[in-house]
Amino acid sequence: MLFVKTSKLKKGMRLARPIYNKDGVLLYERNSKLTAQGIQSIKAFNLIGLFILEPAEPVPPMTQEDILFERFQTMTVFSLREELLKIKDEKKKGSKIQVIVNNILKRYGNMDKKINFIQNLRSREDYVYKHALNVGILCALMSHVLNMRLEDQMDVIFAALLHDIGKLSLPKAIAAKDEPNDDEKKVIDTYVMAGYELIGNVFSLAPGVKRCCVQMHQQWDSFRTDSHEPKRKVALGTKVLLVADVYDTMTAMCLDQAPESEVVTIKYLMKHPEIFDPDVVDALIQSIHILAPGVSVELNTGEKAIVIRNDEADILRPMVLGFKNNNIIDLSDKEYQDLEIKDIMKTMDNRHVMDTQLLRENGFPVPEQEDAQLQDGIGE
Repeated sequence: MLFVKTSKLKKGMRLARPIYNKDGVLLYERNSKLTAQGIQSIKAFNLIGLFILEPAEPVPPMTQEDILFERFQTMTVFSLREELLKIKDEKKKGSKIQVIVNNILKRYGNMDKKINFIQNLRSREDYVYKHALNVGILCALMSHVLNMRLEDQMDVIFAALLHDIGKLSLPKAIAAKDEPNDDEKKVIDTYVMAGYELIGNVFSLAPGVKRCCVQMHQQWDSFRTDSHEPKRKVALGTKVLLVADVYDTMTAMCLDQAPESEVVTIKYLMKHPEIFDPDVVDALIQSIHILAPGVSVELNTGEKAIVIRNDEADILRPMVLGFKNNNIIDLSDKEYQDLEIKDIMKTMDNRHVMDTQLLRENGFPVPEQEDAQLQDGIGE
């Protein structure tokens, strides 16, 4: 699966992800081949790009749960857009923002299993809303793993949905830039801080929401600028918000570069415990699938392999099957301590199609998930 910018789309390319309209109605099925008319239609959506299947790549399995997740993202983001614009323009919260928080909490704030966290398709116009929603979902998942109080869970989800509201007021000339210069970054920062003041005024009865946003901004800004300011004591919700924000930012389609893989992103988070709390990063790892059986990877030796069993103690050191000699390599074994996964394979070279049923028959634990039947429609 590759990320292809809209300007690079060509006839015959196959969609790796479905495309829905704002009502959750399926417009383009997975594996659909792009036509000239279809490309023009997609360009009208102002999407940054699409996830495309490579010529030899089979359609990856997608469960009913995965489809409902994407549908929830699609439908909720339009309600969130309406609410954030109301807060920005009218300086007051609408009736739906609490409903959105409650829905996220209900679906993902009490979940005792990992989910496939599927990145959504984004345009310049909806980037803030889709980022905010994804960060809210991640915060709900992690806050549950961390056994946060319900009140604190609500605050961090609210903070996630609102933390970028200041960017909605950016001048169009700056908002449209892929790489703002230093002066423009200062302007952006001014609007972000003004957004926090707006949050504090509109949500004055929930001071924890603004506090999460401000503390996260201070922590991240201090880290990025390598300033040596005294360490501040920050709330757990702030730590959760920061990890969720960075994870979604790195793995989502970007305006100026291809998204990072989940493996590269998790490695980055783990590499900097001084800014990303290890317990919170672990909560993220316990919430979403990173290296599930069937994922093709590249080792630091350059060898290609496929994951055949997880290692819950260290998700970056699973058991894999090497393509070169069909040898099984258990990366958790000391014998292979010099080997590690460099990244998820980005191309189809030497990739094998994994028979998950065969894995189960040979004693490898693979979650039982039935492929969704898209043609039967989507139910709640």
